[in-house]
Amino acid sequence: MKIAHRSLLLALVSIVGVLVAACSAPPRESAPTGVPPAPAAPTPSAPPPAAAEVPPAVVVPPVALLPTVSQASTPQAYRRDAALHLYAHNAARIYKGMLKPHLYAIGVLEIDIDRQGQVAGIHWRRAPRHAPEVMAEIVRTVRAAAPYPIPSRMGRVTYSDIWLWDKSGQFQLDTLTEGQM
Repeated sequence: MKIAHRSLLLALVSIVGVLVAACSAPPRESAPTGVPPAPAAPTPSAPPPAAAEVPPAVVVPPVALLPTVSQASTPQAYRRDAALHLYAHNAARIYKGMLKPHLYAIGVLEIDIDRQGQVAGIHWRRAPRHAPEVMAEIVRTVRAAAPYPIPSRMGRVTYSDIWLWDKSGQFQLDTLTEGQM
């Protein structure tokens, strides 16, 4: 009787062990007859590689949302306000992404802005004389974007920026450039 009791106890322990193992294992999906089960998805051991860093594109607010008064206290700080102003007024003409290695024209323009944000003067510091049509278009673009943000902390301001001109007629300003290939 002791042997039968022991056998029964061992059988019971085996059954409980099988049930515990079955309850802790993940559920198995039944595959249709004749179709081998799909391989298990690999468990990722490391996070995916980070994407290559790309400089953020310049976010230009619509013309209606541009500030009418600049709080810049230096010509260098005002230069960014003026560049954003020019980009907003010429959104369709801004070259998107990195510029090509060979640009059609590069010019350095100095712009005088008066107390009301009007263009008081334009002076070429480095003119792209090989492309007089570009020179004329840059001057026209600068004048057409007036009035600029009023330089309230400086009264009037003279700032300069570099115009990077593609042969397509699109451009970037050095202040907001996305770089060059």
